[in-house]
Amino acid sequence: MRNVLERASRIALDLLYPPQCAICRRAGALLCDACADALPPADGRRCQCCWVPITGGPLCGHCIERAPAFESIRTACVMEEGARSLVHRLKYEGMSALAEPMALLMLSQIAPGDVDLIVPVPLHHGRERSRGYNQSALLAKQVAAAAGLPFDARAARRTRATAPLAKTMHRDERRAIVAGAFAGDAARVAKRRVLLVDDVVTTGATLDACADALLAAGAAGVRCVTWARAD
Repeated sequence: MRNVLERASRIALDLLYPPQCAICRRAGALLCDACADALPPADGRRCQCCWVPITGGPLCGHCIERAPAFESIRTACVMEEGARSLVHRLKYEGMSALAEPMALLMLSQIAPGDVDLIVPVPLHHGRERSRGYNQSALLAKQVAAAAGLPFDARAARRTRATAPLAKTMHRDERRAIVAGAFAGDAARVAKRRVLLVDDVVTTGATLDACADALLAAGAAGVRCVTWARAD
């Protein structure tokens, strides 16, 4: 009954206030087909582990030198143009409804058949309280709904606040900032194959630290998917 009422309310709101594309402002959908098709895909030759662009293969030098805790990262877009605009509006402008069309594009990059649980990268409670929500949890919940898989926002948590990770930071500096900043809940993740969800990946340091915590809690394996990659 609750789902029926929510659907009816959404339809009524759409009739009163037709949705507009978050990129081109065309009426009809939060992300129109034309703008979705124009998003910059994270394709081409990439490291099969961290998904960074490479000229050779199959792994980049960083993943060869130090294998990350996660098995792989896959991402829908490069952090440019419309992809940047969408994540900004989701993250900073409160457009939580964008999580659904974004998640569908993220889901197209993975094979959910070998996943048992969808988990978002957690925010520290202070940052989540000030923002009002965790954008990664919004995306993860929609990925889980589309894939028909369990979602658990409490399977991982931040154990301490960390400084923001600037794009200009060296990979080792980013890794040091987030080291030990996460903990996994063994009762929720033990022996389960986890799909870890975040909005943007740059070097993969945050995903690596969170995946390490999940494995320490007994997860059978961790793969990652993000909306965009800052190449």
